[in-house]
Amino acid sequence: MKKIEAIIKPFRLDDVKKALNDINIEGMTVTEVKGFGRQKGHTEFYRGAEYTVDFLPKIKIEIVTTEEMAPKVVEAICAVAKSGKIGDGKIFVLGVEETVRIRTGERGKEAL
Repeated sequence: MKKIEAIIKPFRLDDVKKALNDINIEGMTVTEVKGFGRQKGHTEFYRGAEYTVDFLPKIKIEIVTTEEMAPKVVEAICAVAKSGKIGDGKIFVLGVEETVRIRTGERGKEAL
């Protein structure tokens, strides 16, 4: 099994959710996060004072899926989250040793 963590721009969430639904991904965890990469934040003015916004709002999506579906999930996210501009985000693919559904005790693929 694989865990896919994607950091995307907040306004892309609905498009990513639809793309994942189209490939039959039923479950995901979504978290509002803040961070920066190459963007390094930006400068804004508030009441005449300049200040730097170091951490930009992002959305973190976490999905655990089978090893066979992982490339399809990555492609689906890339296809709709990519604008070609700095700040589009990142996708991380990690191995998952075990999954347990708490309610039933099912393990492995059956727990997904």
